[in-house]
Amino acid sequence: MAWVFIVGFGVIVAVSVFGFMFLKQKDAYPFASSRFSVELFVTLVIIYIIVILGFGAIYFTLSLQGIVLVEHNELKQMSVMGSLAHSIYFSGVTMLTIGYGDIAPVGIGRLIAIIEALIGYILPAAFVLKVVQFTQRDREY
Repeated sequence: MAWVFIVGFGVIVAVSVFGFMFLKQKDAYPFASSRFSVELFVTLVIIYIIVILGFGAIYFTLSLQGIVLVEHNELKQMSVMGSLAHSIYFSGVTMLTIGYGDIAPVGIGRLIAIIEALIGYILPAAFVLKVVQFTQRDREY
């Protein structure tokens, strides 16, 4: 059951990111080329929150199945809420590429953390690329 959730979440994230990157509609995101775009900022924040919570849910689901996050090189037994909090915290730290090192993944969690960190690096570049594309289109029309 956990793998269905993980694969489903992966498909949703991939479709969302690629849909944004390859969006061809001119007026889908009405960005102003000469000033700060509130729409772009809010969109970026919402996508980051969704990805952090989604990966946090993956880590939490894996921790319920016995695969845990290791804190300070020790396996600790936690309550369900404690495990959920640690999972979301680790997801946020990984997504934002801070990487404090106080919590580390074990087993398949390492691969999932690498994928999450890669998304954390790619998202800002995708948004900048999209702004440049919209700016060039606006100049052409």
